[in-house]
Amino acid sequence: MSFSVARIPLMFAAGASVLVLANPLVSGEALAQDCPALTATDNQGIEGAFPQQYDLSEFQSLADCTLTFSENPDIADFNARIVGNPDLPPVEERLPAEPLVVAPYDAIGQYGGVLNGLSNATEAGTSDLLSVRHVNLVRYADDLQTIVPNVARSWEWNDDYTELTFHLRDGHRWSDGAPFTANDVVFWYEALILNDNIYPETPSRWLFDGEPMQVEAIDDQTVRMVFPAPTPGILNRFAVDYGQPFQPQHFLGQFHADYNPDADALATENGFENWAEQVNAYYGGSDWKDVPSPLLSGSADNVVPTLESHILVDETATGRRLVANPYFHMVDTAGNQLPYISEIDEQYVPDAQVRNLMITSGDVDYKAQAVFIDDFPLYVDNEEGGNYTVHLAQGLGNNVFYGFNVTHPDEALREVFSDLRFRQAMSLALNRDEINELVFLGQGTPAQSTPAEAATVAFVGEDDLNAFIDYDPEGAMALLDEMGLVDQNGDGLRDLSSGDPLVIRLNYSNQGSPVRLHELTAGYWNDVGVRVDLREVTSDEYRAQANNNNADVTAWANDNISGPTISQSVFQMVPPFGNFFNPGNGFQWATWMLTDGEEGLEPPEDAMQVVDLAQDFLRVPLGSDESNAIGEQIVDIHVDNLWKIGTVGNIPVPVIQHNTLANFMPFTANTYDFYRSYPFRPQQWYFTE
Repeated sequence: MSFSVARIPLMFAAGASVLVLANPLVSGEALAQDCPALTATDNQGIEGAFPQQYDLSEFQSLADCTLTFSENPDIADFNARIVGNPDLPPVEERLPAEPLVVAPYDAIGQYGGVLNGLSNATEAGTSDLLSVRHVNLVRYADDLQTIVPNVARSWEWNDDYTELTFHLRDGHRWSDGAPFTANDVVFWYEALILNDNIYPETPSRWLFDGEPMQVEAIDDQTVRMVFPAPTPGILNRFAVDYGQPFQPQHFLGQFHADYNPDADALATENGFENWAEQVNAYYGGSDWKDVPSPLLSGSADNVVPTLESHILVDETATGRRLVANPYFHMVDTAGNQLPYISEIDEQYVPDAQVRNLMITSGDVDYKAQAVFIDDFPLYVDNEEGGNYTVHLAQGLGNNVFYGFNVTHPDEALREVFSDLRFRQAMSLALNRDEINELVFLGQGTPAQSTPAEAATVAFVGEDDLNAFIDYDPEGAMALLDEMGLVDQNGDGLRDLSSGDPLVIRLNYSNQGSPVRLHELTAGYWNDVGVRVDLREVTSDEYRAQANNNNADVTAWANDNISGPTISQSVFQMVPPFGNFFNPGNGFQWATWMLTDGEEGLEPPEDAMQVVDLAQDFLRVPLGSDESNAIGEQIVDIHVDNLWKIGTVGNIPVPVIQHNTLANFMPFTANTYDFYRSYPFRPQQWYFTE
């Protein structure tokens, strides 16, 4: 089978995205009554400040019309399923004064239907569907280069990238009808992120140069973030990140001791030990949206109000059910409040074969996560019978890595894994051309792992991508012999200097990488005399073991390395070279740095240097000469050390679309780095039947 996917050049200067939306005011002249129902494919020559969307006043002025609003005819029924919501006012009163007007891709949609989707488990493989309902202050347009307004109407920077001001939408409301204001942004940061009852330690990703930012509500619609150091890339976080920098003060504040002096008494009355426990029962102790809700535990019958397109109304151990948010802030160019799709049904299916059976049977409307190129022939063969289409999208950050635990608690294994010759040998032992053919259908490119995605930055060179990727088992064995890792008992496999067998436990999750890849890898390493104990585990098991520094080797797709991500978060560049969801290695190095040497293991000089360089990298706009120079040094250090060993990159990734799902544009790229479907405006998807 031969096929191809367009390789889209995605070179970003994301840190330089300093945009202010200057909406034209509606003139005092009488406006026409009917607005044109524009689509992205036929915008009738009406171009706004941003691709495929407008503020209401901008749209009405450009089109010389007055937009009237309509709603899902079943929205009152959905509202009745949202516990705690009052009866609905008219749709005009539920929308902001300046709703975001969206041009659908192909057609004005129709209301109704249930989007059927799959996740692996409650907190595994869920970003696929989380991204469908997601909102943030801004987002990337589907060109994956232009930052556009979303929850925020506009923004502006000061000259040195230390102050970022957002302007919100007057009249924007939470899903329960309460006003959404700048105070909800302040509440999120001061009452949750910085509160040691919620986070005993402030999450490092919300500290800047080791210090908190200041968040100030200038007025109800204006919020200013002041950073202790230049932070030009933070806008990208709000464009691609799962974390939403707003939480409803009116709702969570009733349980919070800083806002309610009787919060502890209320918590006790509701069966909680203290106020913080009750807040976390709703908030989940995380900005991540897939943590179990109170509906699952039975601690409450409602959830935190949302700004997203859909809100959770039912959760069990096997899935979630969501309904349309009656106060969602988007409308189409005909004035219909979005989303078109009424409900989302998310099922948890941990077994990859069962997920594939459901996909090929036509039981899944959309799937983009935990689907791999090696199953592409299966998907194609069943397209007609399943009434779906499988697209191939450019993959970013999908080069599966192997990261040996250089701070392993077993001193003998730590000594082996910390020896650069071992990591070089394990890289040379991999037959990447064969991996590409057998696992990735010949569609990828053998490549070394780098902490930045080459398609999105200018500072990753061919020498970096080609370092130690030639298949050279003889060279690998020579390096292992040089280390003294020889066969001492005559069984044909290598032993430690103590005489104990050298065994690598390779535990992996099918969510993060294809099973066949690890089977091949185990064989290649066995061929050079290194035993591999291969075992598939759940994502939760994998992450628990790795994050506790107990894994011999980590293995996952090398995501979160695209330009917009690394411009605002360098966790892939510095120890432990990953995060909770995609752990790397060097955990004890990270502990040593966090505790000023009181705990952990002292890092080598290169690891210390890359930390300093990464801090400098955050302070300059991505794409600038200075950024490229710093980035080049960081990449060179990583490649020289092989802290992560890459396999094959540039792998196209399947995206499944049921044929009844309309206004669906094939993805420019299928990647977590841009938060899955978020740039492609799922709120305007609809069902044709």
